[in-house]
Amino acid sequence: MAGETTRPRDATRWIETSRGILSYTQLAPLLAERVLRVQQRLEAETYADLPLDDELIRRLHGNFCGDLVPDWGGRWRSIEVQVGSHQPPAPHLVPQLMRDYAGNLQARLADPPDPDLMPEHPAYAEGRLLTIHPFRDFNGRLARLWLWEILRRLGLPPVELAPARPPDIESYLTALRACDAGNLRPLSILWLDRLAHTA
Repeated sequence: MAGETTRPRDATRWIETSRGILSYTQLAPLLAERVLRVQQRLEAETYADLPLDDELIRRLHGNFCGDLVPDWGGRWRSIEVQVGSHQPPAPHLVPQLMRDYAGNLQARLADPPDPDLMPEHPAYAEGRLLTIHPFRDFNGRLARLWLWEILRRLGLPPVELAPARPPDIESYLTALRACDAGNLRPLSILWLDRLAHTA
């Protein structure tokens, strides 16, 4: 979730992969290459005929990391995780939560969106997904690809989804913590700003 983790900031993360045990620093460029390939497929409308559902979410995750972490890439997490101060739902709840999430999102996007409510749709899509934290890792990358596809289908231009400046990062993390507590408003405001900067 945007780099927020229970590990100390200077701690090294190690992940067992198909290429051996790699530090997160070693793994990051490999992931970046694969994320870019999936993003190019999204731009080419490779997934355009597929419903925006939980199966597409699993497919996207598997497409960018399944060859690196074949034991769990593209599969709902089967372990408890802690993300900062947030305790995502227990793993046995994830499949149903993701079906419900996808159904709710489809209902929100079924009608032509009210321009006044537009920021709420991507805010829900992003915030609820990250609150559930459906995969063992790489949920942030998955969320950005998912949002890219949603924006494309809504006819909206891409927006900056990964804040880089410290104040923006803190605002984003604050908005995500609010989502974890069931309050989408801060993230909706952030999305209003994101969309305004694409006009």
